[in-house]
Amino acid sequence: MKQETAEKWELFRTLLQKISAYEEAVALMNWDLRTGAPRKGAETRAATIGLLSTEAFKLQTSAEMGEYLSYLNHATVLGELDDVQRRMVLEVQEDYDRSIKIPAQKFQEYTELTAHAETLWEDFKEDSDFAGFEPYLTQIVDKTQEFIDYWGPRATRYDTLLHMYEPDLTVEKVDQVFGQLRDRLVPLVEAVTAAKNKPEAPFLDQLFDKEQQEKFSRFLLEQIGYDFEAGRIDETVHPFETTINHGDVRITTNYKQDDVTSAIFSSLHEGGHALYEQNVAEDLAGSPLGQGTSMGIHESQSRFWENVVGRSLPFWQRYFGDLQQHFPTELKDVNAEQFYRGSNRVENSLIRIEADELTYNLHIIIRYEIEKMLFNEGLAVSELPKVWNEKYKSYLGLTPPNDGLGVLQDVHWSGGLFGYFPSYALGNMYAAQITHTLRKELPQFEGFIAEGNFLPIKEWLTDKIYKYGKSRKPSEIILAVTGEELNPDYLADYLEEKFKAIYGF
Repeated sequence: MKQETAEKWELFRTLLQKISAYEEAVALMNWDLRTGAPRKGAETRAATIGLLSTEAFKLQTSAEMGEYLSYLNHATVLGELDDVQRRMVLEVQEDYDRSIKIPAQKFQEYTELTAHAETLWEDFKEDSDFAGFEPYLTQIVDKTQEFIDYWGPRATRYDTLLHMYEPDLTVEKVDQVFGQLRDRLVPLVEAVTAAKNKPEAPFLDQLFDKEQQEKFSRFLLEQIGYDFEAGRIDETVHPFETTINHGDVRITTNYKQDDVTSAIFSSLHEGGHALYEQNVAEDLAGSPLGQGTSMGIHESQSRFWENVVGRSLPFWQRYFGDLQQHFPTELKDVNAEQFYRGSNRVENSLIRIEADELTYNLHIIIRYEIEKMLFNEGLAVSELPKVWNEKYKSYLGLTPPNDGLGVLQDVHWSGGLFGYFPSYALGNMYAAQITHTLRKELPQFEGFIAEGNFLPIKEWLTDKIYKYGKSRKPSEIILAVTGEELNPDYLADYLEEKFKAIYGF
């Protein structure tokens, strides 16, 4: 690398580190808001988040940043950079091109609005008060529509939002893979519903001590390799993972005394996100590439650890005894296979995060269709509860008794995360496809799970996915790991094999 290029590169990295410092402060304050910050300080905290986020935004769109990108993006200079450096320049350039179109004041207003709305959402959800939340959500949708106008819509307005969470993904492609998956899952759900050999799980219909749930969740996270010296687990209304920095990757869960499986599987889910973030290569830490490549690939890892591992029979053959030690009275007459079958029951439910593996994707398809209606068809925010309830009746045969169990159940829209929901179903597809390859390359896979030996699995995933962070696109990751593009048939095959065995048909 020439001396001038080396000097420009160092100045560029210094500016990125300054932006990263602001983002770390904002991430920490957002985590605090969601895990117990005093409610009376929430509005002021939201304003502080908006101010600091805007300072980072101004640096991202500064003349200085524009100058560095103009120099580094020159064809002759790009030739002096290595592959990771080139990808970093291209990544920052894309963010710059998108952000430069948004006035800083507009960005600050939006950030303050969503930070405040996320805190207020908890109360509106608790009170099932959509009317109270509607003005905030209307503003968020309106501002998002305004941002789409600044950016310039892709094939559809909703395509613009999809691209932010899963680069190059389109409505056309999502419609295709969702339709392909739905065609195979609907008859499977019907067959499961008609099956005679249904799992019985009366042992789950009782109260389980919260403190013991906390201990067991922490124990499982340690078992799969979550590094508590580089993270922590806390409680919140809606579980999430957040990366403060490479050495501080935090997760949350929600303990329900009347549902011992909820915290178990949400802890494994968020732990899967955290394993990804904790195992990005050190040389990418603190850079725009030092994070998961997309939300779809990210969700593939949370769903892998939650479902493929955590909901498997070998897992419970190894860990049911440990769970039993935490709840000796409640589970005294239960064995591992009964718990496995009981915790994998297929039941149409109102709550996405508590849904079984088989019907879960229907929850995502509902949200995807509603979001398309909001941004492509002009659906009014005031109509959301009605449309939500109609779709739940149509897809799952259930009607929410109130909006807290319906349209208000997820935090995502209060944070402006439109376009995010499809990544959950995409994550299921990616996870099944990746697992197909993993089983071929690690034929001892189920044996490792039965032994509680997760290190070989984590090392394989680190080598194939985690270490690359955002230096490879999701399409590059899935092609390199599996040898083919995204294929929803792997998920359908996995679900058919699993639930036919559980339900005995």
